[in-house]
Amino acid sequence: MTIKVGDRLPNATFVTMTADGPKPVTTDEVFKGKKVALFAVPGAFTPTCHKQHLPGFVERTAEIKAKGIDTIACTAVNDVFVMDEWAKATGAGGKVLMLTDDNAKFAKAIGLDIDLNGPGIGLGVRSKRYSMLVDDGVVKSLNVDEAPPAHDLSSAATLCSLIDRGI
Repeated sequence: MTIKVGDRLPNATFVTMTADGPKPVTTDEVFKGKKVALFAVPGAFTPTCHKQHLPGFVERTAEIKAKGIDTIACTAVNDVFVMDEWAKATGAGGKVLMLTDDNAKFAKAIGLDIDLNGPGIGLGVRSKRYSMLVDDGVVKSLNVDEAPPAHDLSSAATLCSLIDRGI
């Protein structure tokens, strides 16, 4: 079943890179008592994710934070080393918390996984592209692009517009 507005995020553990190396981080650590703009991408360094989706959040970091958002976080079904290099390559380091979703466990738990094993793609099971506003672990807004490379619904611009409207 797909998560919906009003639902609490399930307990999950991501991996993030720290100065001391990879570190597990739970949903409680990321979301408890905070307002979080969470977005997901099918894959780091893939064309739309790398050139359009993540850059929108990096470029709008100050604007998003000025709207009362404590954390901007990105999740993807990539290993922590790829996510760390992607943050460095895009200027997302220090702006966007990169959360590795091992084996798509979180994506599956919220019903937003997608099988991209098709011919010519070969990415395996990944996360659908989405953005959500989460307040203290509860989903306040959910914007899902059903298939790559669509990214309009989950863009930083859309999320900023929803925040402005109080959603």
